[in-house]
Amino acid sequence: MANAPVQTDTPVIAFIGGGNMARSLIGGMIARGADPGCVRVAEPVEALRGALAADFGVRCFATAAEAVDGAAVWLLAVKPQVMRTVCNELAPVAQATRPVAISVAAGITSTQLSDWLGGAVPVVRAMPNTPALLGAGITGLFANAQVDAVQKAQAGELVEAVGPVVWIDDEAQMDAVTAVSGSGPAYVFLLAEAMQAAGVRQGLPEATARQLASHTLLGAARMLTELDEPADVLRRKVTSPNGTTQAAIETFEAGGLRELVDRAIAAATRRGRELSAAND
Repeated sequence: MANAPVQTDTPVIAFIGGGNMARSLIGGMIARGADPGCVRVAEPVEALRGALAADFGVRCFATAAEAVDGAAVWLLAVKPQVMRTVCNELAPVAQATRPVAISVAAGITSTQLSDWLGGAVPVVRAMPNTPALLGAGITGLFANAQVDAVQKAQAGELVEAVGPVVWIDDEAQMDAVTAVSGSGPAYVFLLAEAMQAAGVRQGLPEATARQLASHTLLGAARMLTELDEPADVLRRKVTSPNGTTQAAIETFEAGGLRELVDRAIAAATRRGRELSAAND
C-alpha cells in the first residue's frame, strides 16, 4: 500500500528580517501562487516594509513579536550576530506555539537555535546561495529531530521558491555545503575575473572579454545542470587531442588547480566550524 501524501497546505509564514534573501523567497512564493495573506514580515526599516507590502501585498510589521503572531513557520533571516538576541526575545512564543524555525544564517547550528528559542523547538537549518536572488539558487537543508514530516515538507516547499533543495542527514556536513555552494558563487566570479583579465592581455577589448567569459560560464553551467552527464565526461568531450583546450587544461593541471580547489574548500569548511564554535 502506497504511503499517503504529506499535506502541505500553506501555513502562515513569518519572515524575521526583510532583506534580500527574504525578499527573494517571498517573491518566489508569490510567483508560485502563494497567498500573500499568509505571509507576515518583521522588518525594522520602514522603507523596506513599505516596498515589501507594495510589491507583494504581504503584511509587514516593525517587530518580530507582531509578525510571528499566528505563524506556524518562522523564517529567520537576520544577521548571525543578532540571531541569539532575536531568538531569545521570541523564546516564550516559540515555547507556547512550537513553530518550525527555518534559519538562513551561516555558522549557527540547529542546537544553538533551538536552545536560544527555549529548547526542543523544530529547527531547519538552510544554506542558500546568492543566485537565489535570481531564482536560480540551490539550498542545503538540515532538519533537527523535532521537525515532523509535514514541517519538513513545508520548509522544503518554501525554500524551493528560489531553486532546488538538497536535504543533508548529518548537520556536520552543512559546513561543507557552505564551502561548496554557499560560498561557491564567489569562486565562479573569481574565475570570471581571471578569464576576463587574461582575454584582455591577449588583446581583446575589455567589454568583449567580459561578455565571452560570462556567457561561457553560463552556458557551461547549463550543460552541467541540464545534460545527464558528469563534469569529467563533458570536459573530455570538448577537449580535442592536441588542441587548444587540451593545452589550457594541461596548464591548469600542471599548476595544481585540483589541489588548490581542495585546499580552498577545506579552508571554507574549517571557517564554518569556527563560526559555529564562536556562537557557543
